[in-house]
Amino acid sequence: MKLDKKIFEIIFHARGGQGAKTAAELLAQAALREGKFVQAFPDFGPERSGAPMKTYVRISDEPIKTHEPVVDPDMVAVLDETLLGVIEISKNLDENESLIVNTTRDRETVSRETGYVGNIYPIDALGLSMEVIGEPRPNTAILGKIIKVTEAVRLESVTDVFREKYIDKIGAEKTDKNVAAIEKAYDSL
Repeated sequence: MKLDKKIFEIIFHARGGQGAKTAAELLAQAALREGKFVQAFPDFGPERSGAPMKTYVRISDEPIKTHEPVVDPDMVAVLDETLLGVIEISKNLDENESLIVNTTRDRETVSRETGYVGNIYPIDALGLSMEVIGEPRPNTAILGKIIKVTEAVRLESVTDVFREKYIDKIGAEKTDKNVAAIEKAYDSL
């Protein structure tokens, strides 16, 4: 992990049905595969598609003894740019930490809309997923950017876990396209 911490904590902000819970689980399973200790759990109100929700991930080289929601994240990932300015997405995120946003907007615009002045990584995860997968799957695309920025797990761990989990569910072609989206986001600036 890039940050020298015992526990690396991530908050995903999204709307129900956008795949934040799935992305968090894939990241956690990849970390587990690498011998790390993990937690991944969602936090949402009445379960309905489109409602704002959060998902938390903790990754550590040592056992994790806390079970509370993440309140001081090292990184925040936003899957839906319409949440910018609606909820306080950068709460407790300091300027040395990272904010990844699925958006076509630039860093300066995201900074103005969120009030966050630290490391901002905008990525058009929705556009990338439409281009590569042919479906609106920003959660898989944003995984690649998370891995690149945090180095919390290896790219190969995530793509291997994705293949194992989804090859039988969605077929080889869609699995390969999703893996390609993860890899393309990883390689993006």
